[in-house]
This record gives sequence, structure tokens and C-alpha cells, in this order.
Amino acid sequence: MIDADETNNNRKIESESSMNALIWFRNDLRIHDHEGLYRASKEQRNQIGVYCFDPRHYQTTTAGFPKTGSFRAQFTTESVKQLRYNLQSLGSDLIVRQKSAAKTIAEIHEHSPIDVIYYQKETTREEIREEEEVAALGIPMEPYSGQTLVHPEDVVRGIPKLPNGFTSWRKKQEANWVIRAEFPIPDVLTYEDTLAAGPIPELEQLGLEPAQEESRSVLPFKGGESEGLGRLHRYFWEQNLLREYKETRNGMLGADYSSKFSPWLANGSLSARRVYFEVKKYEESIEKNESTYWLVFELLWRDFFRFKSMKLGNAFFQHPAAGREINSRDLERFRTWTKGETGNSFIDANMIELRKTGFMSNRGRQNVASFLINDLRVDWLWGAEWFESLLIDYDVASNYGNWTYLAGNGADPRGQRYFNTQKQAEFYDPDGAYRTFWLE
Repeated sequence: MIDADETNNNRKIESESSMNALIWFRNDLRIHDHEGLYRASKEQRNQIGVYCFDPRHYQTTTAGFPKTGSFRAQFTTESVKQLRYNLQSLGSDLIVRQKSAAKTIAEIHEHSPIDVIYYQKETTREEIREEEEVAALGIPMEPYSGQTLVHPEDVVRGIPKLPNGFTSWRKKQEANWVIRAEFPIPDVLTYEDTLAAGPIPELEQLGLEPAQEESRSVLPFKGGESEGLGRLHRYFWEQNLLREYKETRNGMLGADYSSKFSPWLANGSLSARRVYFEVKKYEESIEKNESTYWLVFELLWRDFFRFKSMKLGNAFFQHPAAGREINSRDLERFRTWTKGETGNSFIDANMIELRKTGFMSNRGRQNVASFLINDLRVDWLWGAEWFESLLIDYDVASNYGNWTYLAGNGADPRGQRYFNTQKQAEFYDPDGAYRTFWLE
């Protein structure tokens, strides 16, 4: 005779073994400080990771260039490969598909019914559209926030009352300082290998030419969590460069004038909170000075643009307010800028560096953006799209936030900001070494 309790227990075990939690990875390509992964690991479910190379991200823009260019695509594929390896080391795997998240998750759900989807909630229109498409499948969804240093729920007075200006917000936030603890890396994950993980596409399969190596690049950027954590360790502890960050951060030549953490922060291979707590360790064991503060200050700028995008919604991407001139879409003028053929040596050197390496200093970005807006009088949205295509460290909120800031429609809106590129060159490249380096 079969015991009724035993039968019920067997059914319970079978039921739990077939329960699946899906972690939808997007711009959170890591296992450290990952809320969704940690929460899923605490449940009696299989933990299935998924990443989608949505073809819409690799389309051609209206100006005729790829929405995602070769440098960022290469960095992304490297990051996804490392994420898969790290998940496998914990006992799970990463399903990769070259289609939209909604289509991919629907297929997974049909094969292995999903009980819950954990996902990092985004704040801008294209990303929100993807979330809505997945939500339409009717599977329970659990969002979390993991891109910022300050959690959105801890913003002083809340996102709807976020000040227009960064400085006023920063002072209020620093007076009410709350930084949440990191989420631990799960000890182990559970995954029944019933679905083909799928190949990670090569660039040619994404419609792109392979990224060309450039020996003059400031750093041989390689995607992935271990690479980001390694850069953090070397910059802080091996080379002790943090102590002079404030003095060197506006440099233009070399690997170490600034932290260069931004590519890994942008796709979530590196957590902003991990950087912050590493700064705290550095201050306790080595030195606390203006430079250690300034690195956190820059993380707050990044947060502010993200919170601004949450507050403004689609207005975050709009042209300056009514009454201001909207610059033209002169394709020829725009192309001279993208090619580094404007005749302004400082601008051209920066644009050549961007085109050949996928990276440009912060000082360079401000100058080339101002030049496009104020000197060439070309629509800044084209400039923002060009940055989106080429920059390895492209982050939607930071990119468009900085462009609107310079166009006079963003943080601290006081009209268009004009950079005198000749004076800027004399101050930041006084001996012409940077210009010679890229124009030779």
C-alpha cells in the first residue's frame, strides 16, 4: 500500500523540479551584486539565464550607419561569453538567441514553463518597449534596479521631484547618504540542461565587419566581468592611480589618466556599488582625498542622468524647448565631423580616435559635441546616434543626458554650452602631442 503522505511529497518534488525562474540578462552581465540572480538562487526552482541579441539593436540608423557598431558589439559578445562561463561555474548556463526577448522567452516557456522572470528594469523608451513585449506573454515578472550607485527608492524626495540641476540634487543626496549593500554571489545554481544553450553570434552574423585592432588605442578593452574587476583592482591597488584621479582625469593620452571603468559599467559587467565599496576600502587602508571623493562624484553624475531619464520619459530625448533653433540635418557637414575632416585639428584628432578605437576622453566628447552643435549647426541627435554606434561604453542615459546637457535641454539647462576648441586645445593639449598622435 502506498502511503498518501509519500505520494504527496513525491508530487511536490516533481512540481518543484519543474519550476523555472528565468533571469533575463540585459545590461547586467555579471554574477557579483546581481539582485535577480541572488533572489532566484534562494528559491526551489531551476535558474535559467537568457541573453538576446535583438536584431533591432543592429539595424541601420536614418543617417546610414549601424545602431550598434563593431567595437561595442565585440565588447558585448566578449561580455556574454564570460557571463556564460561564470554561470556555468555556478551550475547553470546562459541561453543565447539572436531574436527579440519576447520571442525567445515565449519559446523557452513553451519548452520549459517559466514561473517567474527576474529582470533589471530599464528607464528609456526602447528598453521599456522590450519589457512591455515580454510582459504581454503573461508570465509573472519581478523587476529590480541594479545600474545605479544610489538606489532609485533612496533618491531624496523621490524621482518625480528630482531637481533640474545636478549640483542641487548632489548636495541633498550627500546630506542623506544611503548606499545599499551588494548582493552576494550565489553559492550554487540549479539548472536542468533540457534546452540548447545556443551559440554566441560572431560579428558577421550581426551584420558587422570585425572590429579592427588599433595599436594606438588607450587600452585594449576586452569585455567581461573578470576584465572589469581586473581593471578596478589594477587601477586602485596595483598601480595606486586613484590617489591622483582628480588631477589626471581630464587627460587625453594613455591608459591611466582616468579609470576607464565606463565600458564595464555600461553593460553591467561591473557594479557601481562594487566600485564605491572598493573606494571605501582604499580610503580606509591607503588614503582619503579629493580624488577618492571625485570618483564617487562621477558615479553620481551617471546616476543623475539615469534618474533624469526616469523623470522625463520620452521628453529626455527631445530637442530644446520651443523657441530655440533646431539645428539642421546637413548630411555632408555631419559626415565631415564623423570622419575627422572638419579642418579643426583638435576636433578631427578626437573624432579619428573614436572612429578607430570606439573610445574618446571625456574632454574630447564635450568638445566634439559642442563643435557639432554650435559650429557646424548640425542636429545633436545625429551626434548622439553616432556615439551610440561607436562608443564601447555607450550607456543610453549618460549618452543622451550629456548631449542634451550641451544642447541646453538637460541637467542645469542654461542654454547651449559653447566650448572654444582653440582654447581647449591650448589648455588640454598644449604641446600638440595628442593632435600629432592621431593626425600623423
